[in-house]
Amino acid sequence: MRLGVLDIGSNTVHLLLVDAHPGARPIPFGSFKRALQLVAYLDQKGAITEAGQRELIDFITEAAQFARTNNAEDLLAFATSAIRESANGSAVLARVFAETGIRLEELSGDDEAASTFLAVRRWYGWGAGTILNLDIGGGSFELAMGADEHPELAASVPLGAGRLTWDHLEADPPTAKSVKALRKYIRATLEDSITAFSARESANVVAGTSKSFRSLARITGAAPRAAGLYVKRELRLHDLTLWSSRLAAMSAADRAELPGVSDVRAKQLLAAALVAEEAMSALKIDAVQICPWALREGLILRRFDHLRAA
Repeated sequence: MRLGVLDIGSNTVHLLLVDAHPGARPIPFGSFKRALQLVAYLDQKGAITEAGQRELIDFITEAAQFARTNNAEDLLAFATSAIRESANGSAVLARVFAETGIRLEELSGDDEAASTFLAVRRWYGWGAGTILNLDIGGGSFELAMGADEHPELAASVPLGAGRLTWDHLEADPPTAKSVKALRKYIRATLEDSITAFSARESANVVAGTSKSFRSLARITGAAPRAAGLYVKRELRLHDLTLWSSRLAAMSAADRAELPGVSDVRAKQLLAAALVAEEAMSALKIDAVQICPWALREGLILRRFDHLRAA
């Protein structure tokens, strides 16, 4: 069957169409997406503005038409931290449903971590043993660890690359003082999670998901996307530390010239690098493997698991 997955994230809004059936890997058919940074549409009270809501509703209307035109039989629609943590998130979800007929499921941070972890587990298989996964989104940062398909330990903290950039790195390039202050903020915010995860036994596989990790791995020497889905890629802490300093000295325009970095994510790449570096350092992780599957794939797999059980 053809399934549509509508992902309302903090950096982009994205409809992915996949062909799959229970027990089979999902095969991408087509996609429709737009760069829409909802964190840029927050007012002083943390509410999504009328302009942001209008942009969101217009996209969802077009995405729903794209799904119908391409014969999607089912639509899985969800929203993450950008709406979850906004002051008027519930009202925005209600308005979206009233004007488009699309009901967005609001995922909690734990839901995000668990669904992404499922995708990582399926990618690496049972032979991988205990997995620790790190995922940097636009609005939040998730950590999940376990030996099964559901993590034994999961955490979500408000350290998304977009959110941190808007709140802490206004100048372009940022000042040394703001970078130092952001590092301190990241460490403090991660403290409880680091304590909890450090108390566990070491993982057999440490994975990194999300576009942020893929971009960071690419600029530090990992194979380009054109090399294929199954090429092994990793991000090493030593390389990341060097590049964090370089990114701090670069403007967003300069970062956009780096391999694998889009214009949309160039501005927030430094914040992503700082989160990754601080987390890896605190957890004593030398390198993370870049997993091609993440939240969307996890939700797809979960949907087909339910269909198979029905």
